[in-house]
Amino acid sequence: MACWEGKKYKLDKSENFDEYMKELGVGMVLRKMGNTVTPTVELKKEGDMYTFTTTSTFKTSSISFKLGEEFDEETLDGRKVKSVCTMEGNTLTQEQKGDKPSTIVREFSDSELITTLTIGDVKSVRVYKAI
Repeated sequence: MACWEGKKYKLDKSENFDEYMKELGVGMVLRKMGNTVTPTVELKKEGDMYTFTTTSTFKTSSISFKLGEEFDEETLDGRKVKSVCTMEGNTLTQEQKGDKPSTIVREFSDSELITTLTIGDVKSVRVYKAI
């Protein structure tokens, strides 16, 4: 069983997230909300389908996907993108293709999840603790 199975992770600390959202073109009101919420995330696998759920007081979003297959996604800030996810060991990499392509790398361990979001030269690191 993978280290992330059956676990939820809650946001503990966040670096440079406002800059990342700004680079994506997220408006000030949404950025303020994005900077104040502490979401809980969970990755589940059923057969060859994965579901990644983000839950917060502001909004809950869920994406379902098969590794290596492109899918349509509406991001938390309302952008429509095409994404492809790959998994290597306990690292889930998501490539979002749209007006502003970005990469989200999620590294799972027993105690935490480190998410690195990159767009152009801007990088944000968010650390979640297992709960």
